[in-house]
Amino acid sequence: MTEETTPPLYLRGRFAPVPEEHSAFNLTVRGTLPPELDGRYLRNGPNPLPDEDNGHWFTGPGMLHGLRLRDGHAEWYRNRWIRTRELEGHPFVREDGTFDLTATPGNTHVIRHADTVLALCEVGFPYWVTPALETVGPYDFGGKLTTAMTAHPKEDPVTGELHLFGTGFAPPYLTYHRVTAQGELVDSRPVEVPGPTMMHDFAITEHHIVWMDLPVVFRPELAGHGGMPYQWDDNYGARLGIMSRTPGSTEVRWFDVDPCYVFHVGNAYEDAQGRIVLDAVRYDHDRFEHAWGDIGGPTGVAVVPEPGLVQAPAVLYRWTLDPATGKAAERRLDDRDAEFPTHNETLTGRENRYLYTVSGDGIAKHDLTGETTRVHATPGARYAGEAVFVPAAKGRSEDEGWLLSLVSDDDGKAGELLVLDATDLSEQAVVELPYAVPAGFHGSWLPELGDED
Repeated sequence: MTEETTPPLYLRGRFAPVPEEHSAFNLTVRGTLPPELDGRYLRNGPNPLPDEDNGHWFTGPGMLHGLRLRDGHAEWYRNRWIRTRELEGHPFVREDGTFDLTATPGNTHVIRHADTVLALCEVGFPYWVTPALETVGPYDFGGKLTTAMTAHPKEDPVTGELHLFGTGFAPPYLTYHRVTAQGELVDSRPVEVPGPTMMHDFAITEHHIVWMDLPVVFRPELAGHGGMPYQWDDNYGARLGIMSRTPGSTEVRWFDVDPCYVFHVGNAYEDAQGRIVLDAVRYDHDRFEHAWGDIGGPTGVAVVPEPGLVQAPAVLYRWTLDPATGKAAERRLDDRDAEFPTHNETLTGRENRYLYTVSGDGIAKHDLTGETTRVHATPGARYAGEAVFVPAAKGRSEDEGWLLSLVSDDDGKAGELLVLDATDLSEQAVVELPYAVPAGFHGSWLPELGDED
C-alpha cells in the first residue's frame, strides 16, 4: 500500500488497525464503576499486521482487547494478537488441497465454556486463550471436533450445554454439535442443506435448533484471490428451519421466507401456541450488497453505491414459524438501523422482553413487549461496539444489569469502555483507554472465578 493509495474503508477511521500490543494499568475512570463488576471484559476483532491488507474486514488476524474490573477500579487493559497458525504464515489450504482448520484468523468472538476461554472464527477450530489474553493453541475438544466451529455457539442457561455447528465447502455443508456443561463434545450430526452458504449464526429454543439457510453462497471461482469468496445468489432461495434438540434427530422442518441475509440473531423461543419466534437483524438484497461491498466482499451488482459504511444498514426483524400451518410470518420490529443484537443470556432460548443493538448514533434498547425503543447516543466521531449485557446478581427484572461497550473513534483518538445502566441506558462510568481500539466484532463478560491474573 503506497502513500498515494487511499486505504479501503475497513482499514481507516474507526476500523484502522493498531500496530502494537500494549499493557496499561490503573486506568482512569469517569463516573462510578459498579463494584459488582468483578471480572474481565474481552472483545475480539480483526487487526491486520502493519502495512497488510487481507482484502476484507472479516479476514484480518484476530486481536483480543481486555479490561480487568474489580472493586470499582479498572486494573488493566491489554491487547494481544491471537497466535494462530495463519498468523505464523501457514496457509488455510494445504498443497494437497486439504484444509488446515487451525490456520484461521481467530478474529470473531471470544467466550468461556467449562472454564475454558475460546477465541472463535467460523472457518476452523477455536483457539484456547488465557484470561490474560495469551494464546495456548488450537482447541478441538480432545480430537472430537472434526469440522469448523461457528463463532456464535449458544449456551443453554438451564442445561449448561453448548450448542454449535460447523459449515463446510463440500458435503456435509452443515454439521451440528453439542457439548456438555463440563466441556465434552458428545454429539455430532450432519444436517442436509443444498449448498455451502455463509451460515454465520443460528438460534436455539428450549426444544429446537433454528437454522437459517439464506442466499449468500460460497463461490469457488472467487477463492484464492483474497477477501471472502461469498456472493448473493438470487437462485438459492431463503428459508428458516427448525430441528428437534432430541439426540439423534436430523430432520428439519423448513419455512420459506422473503430473500434476505442475517449475520446475527437476537434470540428465539417457543410461544404458548407452540410457534417458534425468532428475532434477528435482517439485510435485504440492496442493504447487503452495500455493506458487503464496503467491507471488501464481491457483489453481484455492476455498481456498488458510493462507499460510506454506516454502522448497521439493517433492521430488527421477527419471524414466527408455525408448525401447524407450515407458514412463516414476518414483520419489522423497528425502523432504526441495527446490528450486534444482545440480550440477557439467562434467557437464551426462552422468551425475552428486551434486546440491545448498536448503530451509527449509539446503543438502542428495544422493548419487544411495549414496542418502544430508547437510545443512548454516542455523538460525533465516537462509535459504540456491541453492548454486552451483564445481569445484576440480585436483579429482579430482566433488564437489571449493565451494558459494556468498547467505543472506537473515527479520528484515531483513544478508545473507551462505556458502562451503561441497562434499565434506562444512563451512563454509569467510562473507562479511559490510553490507546485507540479499532471497531471489532463480539465479546463476553467473564465473571471472576479465582486468581486468573
